[in-house]
Amino acid sequence: MPHVTEVWQNARLATMTPGGAAYGAIEDGAIAIADGRIAWIGQRRDLPNFAGAVLRDAEGAWVTPGLVDCHTHLVFAGDRSGEFELRLNGASYEEIARQGGGIRSSVASTRAATESELYAASLRRLKRLMSGGVTTVEIKSGYGLDLESESKMLRVARRLGAELPVTVCTSFLGAHAVPPEFAGRQPEYVDLVAGAMLERIAEDGLADAVDVFAERIAFTPEETAKIFAAAGERGLRVKLHADQLSDQGGAALAARFRALSADHLEHANAAGIAAMAASGTVAVLLPAAFYFLRETRVPPIDLLRRHGVPIALASDCNPGSAPLLSPLLVLNMACTLFRMTPEEALAGMTRNAARALGLGDRGVLAPGFLADLAFWEVDRPASLAYWIGGEPLRRVVKAGVERDA
Repeated sequence: MPHVTEVWQNARLATMTPGGAAYGAIEDGAIAIADGRIAWIGQRRDLPNFAGAVLRDAEGAWVTPGLVDCHTHLVFAGDRSGEFELRLNGASYEEIARQGGGIRSSVASTRAATESELYAASLRRLKRLMSGGVTTVEIKSGYGLDLESESKMLRVARRLGAELPVTVCTSFLGAHAVPPEFAGRQPEYVDLVAGAMLERIAEDGLADAVDVFAERIAFTPEETAKIFAAAGERGLRVKLHADQLSDQGGAALAARFRALSADHLEHANAAGIAAMAASGTVAVLLPAAFYFLRETRVPPIDLLRRHGVPIALASDCNPGSAPLLSPLLVLNMACTLFRMTPEEALAGMTRNAARALGLGDRGVLAPGFLADLAFWEVDRPASLAYWIGGEPLRRVVKAGVERDA
């Protein structure tokens, strides 16, 4: 066993290990940390004598794995609250788009922003997520839609991960929409994304995965497959915005390419869910977008459960459909809107969210796993999904080092 340097005791542990007690709970527990990882975990009465280790008092807090937000569009410039107001006053999305709003508005603002301006705006948003217990976050590009701007977004995401005590995974989402300069020439833009843009992004090491928005208003299954094939040739895993607004066979397409995750899934069909189960593709549900867009079709939760597909949750933080920065509100929405249980919801932002990013070293509290810990002043783990607007987080440990909560 590596040399233990710190031990947290007097803790109630929601280990999130499946198959045992609810939440994998250990009452009156302790965690020993060595080299940023969990070296030992169990009941305090069984705690070995780790000579020289610093003893820390968790003060009876519930300790969970650090939260994982596995789907965000955190890096962008501009504000679309005006469009929100227009929609509430009766304007349609199409009318707003024709006037230069919608995603084109975010693209114009993001292209115009300097890298420093983009970093400053994104830093504020990321700190809000971190203050909610997030220790790992995925950040997509997709508001640049040209090589220079997409690279700028991904460089900002990488810088955030380098300068803050949080793990940042990046996804290249060049196929988020067709940029204005390619209006009427979508096939040419797909060729650019799958070719020169993806090649440069991969060469520069800016992306951990490649994502596509596959939808009637975005990219076809055939175009998506072309981009995914190009990603595979460059050794990059894939993710998919799938079946959000209509059934385009996105779930099955994600499974065909053994995608890390298929996200949204409100309109996914039974065959696609079965294919995801066979491929190991994680379902990422995004209740904030469902809420903000006032959708009525709930993702097929029962089908996902029946087939044993892991269900992850994420904020989907973005300027157009999910301006949300509270991880605990995501848990609450998943329970109230999607009828998930509080335990399913917490698993959705810990072990299953880690799996949706291909990270096998976090999301549960177990020996060998990263010592990413969130300490909560609550009576029971279900309280994390219960309170709306509560602030129960007391401290966060990232890779064994306590950071400002």
